[in-house]
Amino acid sequence: MPTGQVDQVDQVEQVRRFNRTVAERVGVLHDHYLGGARPYGQARLLWEIGDEGTHDVRSVRARLGLDSGYVSRLLRALERDGLVAVEPHPHDRRVRTVRLTEAGREERALLDARSDALAASLLDPLDARQRDQLTSAMAEVERLLTASVVSLEVLDPDHPDAVYCLRSYATELQELFDGGFDPANSLLPDPGELRAPRGLFLVARLHGEPVGCGGLKLPAGAPAEIKRLWVCPRTRGLGLARRLLSELEERAARQGSDLVRLDTNKALEAATRLYRNNGYTEVPAFNDEPYAHHWFEKRLTRNEDRPSR
Repeated sequence: MPTGQVDQVDQVEQVRRFNRTVAERVGVLHDHYLGGARPYGQARLLWEIGDEGTHDVRSVRARLGLDSGYVSRLLRALERDGLVAVEPHPHDRRVRTVRLTEAGREERALLDARSDALAASLLDPLDARQRDQLTSAMAEVERLLTASVVSLEVLDPDHPDAVYCLRSYATELQELFDGGFDPANSLLPDPGELRAPRGLFLVARLHGEPVGCGGLKLPAGAPAEIKRLWVCPRTRGLGLARRLLSELEERAARQGSDLVRLDTNKALEAATRLYRNNGYTEVPAFNDEPYAHHWFEKRLTRNEDRPSR
């Protein structure tokens, strides 16, 4: 077996061992989670709903990554026990909302207390150095697992998630740039340039929420161009900007481009480092973008057999 396949087999086995250990130590194998009256699925949903007002059932389901049928069964059980109230949205009866009742808030508080006790029981047998090692490792695992559930999808630039990303991008540039940022003065691509076959617009989602984007222009007879690469501040550190950049490069290469270009502002220092670290070379200005101070390009190698991520 090739070395790469051996490494992957070993990695898969390590993940499985880790999952078994965690499942055993946190008690999800028991019918009554944390000694309470309900299994883990119901307890987890109760905690996710939280005690801060009313939530859209769809958003709760997206955050947990569960199918609608399973969530409906969990909600019915919690509603039957008087812990949640499921109601139609006041402005759209097709949308269901959920909130905790007073009894639900009391049970959630009990779950919090028992969860704290469980966490303490994991740490108590360890010395100070081991506790630091464990909590640091947990933080890194959480970061990587979060990165692994981010999805990428090509959307129309007029899709609400795409519009949200572009507006957030413009708002951030307004705060960062000397003199602010006015989209009307920028060389924004026409939406048609970010639709097939002239281009595309890629949106990243985490738990159903848009958290990043990037546009790709594919002009006939000219180099591909990456536009509006942006990552939501709360998801920075997950490697998402690098992932978006790589995905746009791969899609450009699959469309026959052997060169990709982009420009950036001097205030975007992290973006400039990203481009330099990923093989981009600074070149003379190739457009009249008033907000650009640096222009980059990169040669692409076509690899049609490499799957899109």
